[in-house]
Amino acid sequence: MWLTEISTYPIKGCRRLGHAEVAVAPWGLDGDRRWMVVDAEGIGVTQREATALVRVHARPGPDGLLLHADGQPDLPVPEPVGATPVAVRTFRRRLLRVDALPAGPAADAWLSAVLDRPVRLVWLAEPARHIEPGRRKHDPGDRVSFADAYPVLLTSTASLAALGDWLTAAGAAPVPMARFRPNLVVDGAPAWAEDGWEGRELRIGGVAFRAAGPSARCLVTTTDQETGVRGREPLRTLARHRNIGRQLLFGLNVVPQESGRLTVGDQVRPAG
Repeated sequence: MWLTEISTYPIKGCRRLGHAEVAVAPWGLDGDRRWMVVDAEGIGVTQREATALVRVHARPGPDGLLLHADGQPDLPVPEPVGATPVAVRTFRRRLLRVDALPAGPAADAWLSAVLDRPVRLVWLAEPARHIEPGRRKHDPGDRVSFADAYPVLLTSTASLAALGDWLTAAGAAPVPMARFRPNLVVDGAPAWAEDGWEGRELRIGGVAFRAAGPSARCLVTTTDQETGVRGREPLRTLARHRNIGRQLLFGLNVVPQESGRLTVGDQVRPAG
């Protein structure tokens, strides 16, 4: 097996950024989901309620981000070092808040115009726990980005092809991998082989990960990542074929066990 794609999402919920190689830290891939759009209460805004986030391209630079969206002027956003922290939560139902730094009124106004609702942009200067200890079967640890549950999501091309066959048989069009917003994509494994990796060490190149279990999928997978148009698939087909324990599963959550570097083409080796 080998690694075929590496992706980060500089702002949670916004457009994918592809990489040929990337640094890995205990909290995830370098630059991945360190920024988040929040509402007036400091609750994260995601594609679940704001599909217009697919319009937002964020490209990291040495000292911040460059924001781009069609119909808007590009906006450089410096890292807000020295700003007064604000308490935010990734989801309303999460009890734990973390301190983040507000990006400032220019970024807030720019994103509010794109999303057509009042929002703010915040930066997680220090990755920190926002998921209660014991909430997850495999705890992600105390250093987490703004990721939903685990720092890194891995998917398989063979599993996507199997899902595509089910979709075609149901009279629906196959969906691209972008719908699942993975960080890492692997090739060379049989379809659904990742189901058997839970709890095992997974070595990708020279970096060890712990396979924390399958990923339960949500409404975001029904959103076209280019247009923001929402449909019914692939959740309807996953509900027929991958409804396991009342969760619609696709992909594998993994947690880095060490720092290192990943490169497209790296070998992927499950232990045991």
